[in-house]
Order: sequence, then structure tokens, then C-alpha cells
Amino acid sequence: MEYRTERDSMGEVKVPADRLWGAQTQRSLQNFSIGQEKMPREIISALALIKAACARVNFSLGLLSQEQEELILRVCNSIVAGTFDGEFPLSVWQTGSGTQTNMNLNEVIANSANRMAGKPILHPNDHVNRSQSSNDVFPSALHLAFVRAIREKLEPALEEMIQTLARLEAENAAVVTVGRTHLQDAVPLSFGQEIGGWRAMVERSLAAVRAASDGLYDLALGGTAVGTGLNAPAGFGAAVAAELAAATGLPFRSAPNKFHALSARDDVAFAHGALKTLAADLYKIATDIRWLSSGPRCGLGEISIPENEPGSSIMPGKVNPTQCEALCMVAAQVMGNDTAVGFAASQGNFQLNVYLPLLAYNCLQSVNLLADATASFTKNCLCGLRPNVKKMDENLHRSLMLVTALSPKIGYDAAAKIALAAHKNGTTLREEAVRSGLLSASEFDALTNPETMI
Repeated sequence: MEYRTERDSMGEVKVPADRLWGAQTQRSLQNFSIGQEKMPREIISALALIKAACARVNFSLGLLSQEQEELILRVCNSIVAGTFDGEFPLSVWQTGSGTQTNMNLNEVIANSANRMAGKPILHPNDHVNRSQSSNDVFPSALHLAFVRAIREKLEPALEEMIQTLARLEAENAAVVTVGRTHLQDAVPLSFGQEIGGWRAMVERSLAAVRAASDGLYDLALGGTAVGTGLNAPAGFGAAVAAELAAATGLPFRSAPNKFHALSARDDVAFAHGALKTLAADLYKIATDIRWLSSGPRCGLGEISIPENEPGSSIMPGKVNPTQCEALCMVAAQVMGNDTAVGFAASQGNFQLNVYLPLLAYNCLQSVNLLADATASFTKNCLCGLRPNVKKMDENLHRSLMLVTALSPKIGYDAAAKIALAAHKNGTTLREEAVRSGLLSASEFDALTNPETMI
């Protein structure tokens, strides 16, 4: 392999000749060979958008020439398009400020632009990083990438799930089934009502995610190293936020308190907490469906779900609730991520949080997993979910909890004796009610009609 010599403030470093990165990126590669987790693509794209916005503002303030601005914009557009994906190789497990990834961007932009221009027109720090610090750039990239993923990937997936559940709710409004509490038989409800509970859970989680992610629109840009804005022109943060809002169509704004914006990650922890809430709801829905579809002959068997693939390498004909299992595993991963996010958010030592790459990786993993798993579950499970009406009706009329409807007429204690006798003797509620002498057969039938109990 051929190498070229690059220089930074610590001296010379040999860099592969065909790469656009420079000395600081190479040092990070050498010093942080940890794990397989690389900085998420969304963070690289967000950083490129930030570098472009900063270049526009710096040019408008006379801090960059038009040629310098145009070259930065050209390279940043290519980075967003994925042209230079191979130039961002750094591990998540690096400096806690994300400085090395910020410099990776600065170096790639400068070196690429210089090759285009055929002359050394851009310096990574003096021009590409002008009016910025890694300490305000990286948390801004975290906010930008996180909220874009929520808005552009997760919310549409949840909206599609809600629409599918609303359709199923309407289609099953007249299907009466047995309710269950504590995994024991309870009074009836319609299957549509049960699905309506699932729909409301997703709707409320979506509303929580939207509300909790509002703080991500606050950007630390303009705070530079410690929040004072040293080396950044007055109004720089607000101007860059306006540029990013125009570029993305999202309402980014300059954080009102830059000391908070650099040192605290409470907005990130709050937003991820809403993802944990969503994960809990999705887990409950998937588990309900997994229980209801259990069988097909020796379980509840009250619903059927799509048979997408063989379920066993040894048992012919077996089909498993695989979409439910995948969604539950994603929910478990998101809950685990939330523990790490909460701890990382607490590590704001003095003027800077130093767990930023971990936060970026976990937050983006969570939102991407939830978006993908929700879309998959909707398409490959919910859309094909069907009630087994015959089995539901059979279970419903075997339920001892229909006796609840007798309580207003004969009292709780008398109704309990009828239920316990039916359970002990293996008889029906109707037989025991008539045998008790408290009700006639016609009275029992009128009181325990399941359709009137929902």
C-alpha cells in the first residue's frame, strides 16, 4: 500500500495515499481499534449538513471566500449523497466528545476540495471548522440525526400501524370474545375493543415521541468550546440553525443557553425515554398476539396470523409467531439502550458531556430498529391477522365469568357459589343457576347474553 505524509499539531502521520482523511483520522484509527461499531451514517450526514450550513453563514459574514464556500458545499452534498461513505471509518468507541469524527469530516472535506481545486485552498480547522468546535458541532449533529430519524422513519411506520389497527378494530367490532385478566378468564368484550386498546397505545406512544423530541430542535452551535461562543461571530448559532431548518424542513433553533446545550444531554435522554415507552407498548401488543395465536390446536388459537416461513428444522408443518418474536427482541434492545442512554446523559462533567458517540449510536439504533420492526410487524403480521370466530365463541360460552352478569340480580355471594359449583362439578353455569332455584333458565339466558355485556 502506498502512503502519503500528513501533518497535524502533534507531527507527521502516514496515511494511505488513496484516502481523503488526514492525520487526526489516522491517529484515531490507530488508537481506537475497539469493537465493530462504526459511527452511524446518519451522524456523518448530519455533520455534513452542519458543515454546509456553517460555510454558508461564514461566507455571508465574509469569513470564507465564495470559492471556499462553494467547494465545501459541493463536497458536503456528495457526503450526504453517500459518495464518500468509505472515508468515515472511525469507531464509536473513541473520544467522548466526538472530536475525531468531527475532524474526520473536516479533513475529508478539505482534502477533497483541495484536489478538486488543484491547490491548497481549504484547511480542516481554519476553514471547514471555522466558527465551530467539536463541542458544539457533535451534539448538534446528534440532535439533528436523531430527530430526523424519528420524523422521517419512525413516525410514518407508527402511522401505518395505527391505520392498520383502526381497520382491524372496525372489522371486528361485532366479534365477541372472552376477556382475560391475570391470565384468567374475565368478562366479555368485543375483539374490536381489544384491538382498539392496542391502537390507542400506539397513538399515545406516537404522541409521546413527538412531544418528547421537541427539545432536539435546540442546537448547541454557536457555543464553541465551553458555551461562551469564543471565536464564533455574534448570532452565528441562530444563523446556522436557520440554514439547517431551511435545508431539512424541520424547525431547528439555536439553543437559548449554550452552557446547558454543551454539558447536558437531558433532551436526548427524554426523547429516548419516549422510545422506551413505545417499546413497552409494542412488546405488550406483540405478546398479546403471540398468546392469542398460540396453538394452533393446543393453545388459545383464537386468532390466526400469516404463516410466513417454516418454524422448525425438525417438526414438519410447524409455524411460529416470528414477527412477534422479532418485535419483542427489538423492544428488549431499546429498553437496554435506554439504560445506557440514561447513564451516558448523566456524564456532563463541568462544561461538556463526554459520552456523545455512545448516545448517538444507541439513539439511532433504537429509532431505526423500532421503525423497521414496526413496519415489518404491520406488513407481515397485522395486515393478515384474522379472528377464529368459532374458537372465540366456544371459549366465551365456556367462561365461568359470565356469572358476573348475575350479581346485580342474585348478589355476589350467590353468583360465586354458582360459578364454583359449575367449576367443581364440570357443569355449565346455566345448569347450576337453575339447580340453585334462584333463576329460571329463561332468566339466566336473558342475563348472560354476551352481546349485551360488552
